[in-house]
Amino acid sequence: MPQITVDYSGRLADGFDRPAFARDLHTAVVEIAAARQPACKTRFRRTEDIVVGQDTDGHAHVHVHIAMLPGRTDDTKARLTETVLELLRKYVRPAGGLTLHASAEVRELDASYRKYEGE
Repeated sequence: MPQITVDYSGRLADGFDRPAFARDLHTAVVEIAAARQPACKTRFRRTEDIVVGQDTDGHAHVHVHIAMLPGRTDDTKARLTETVLELLRKYVRPAGGLTLHASAEVRELDASYRKYEGE
C-alpha cells in the first residue's frame, strides 16, 4: 500500500521521465497521505492507442490510479490528485503537436485486499 498504476500513451515514452515521476510521487504520497516510503509501489502500463471523440491522431494520455487503505479524507485525496497533476506537468513533455490528456484518481482498496512479501 499504496498501489499505484500509471497508464500512459506509447507516444510519450521518450517524453515521460517515469523513474523521476515515481520518486517524487512516492514522496508526495508519504507527505500528504501518511504512507510509508517502502510501501509505495508504482507500475507503468504503456498503451498504444487512444481515441478522443472522433480523433485517432494528435492525442496522448496519462492516467494515474492510486489505491490506498481506507482512512484518508476527501480533502487529502483531492490534495494528492492535484499534486499528481502538478508532477505530470513537470515530468511529461509530449512530442510536437500532441494534446496531453492527464488525469488522476485516489480510491480506497477493498476490504479484501491482502499482500504478501517474501523471498
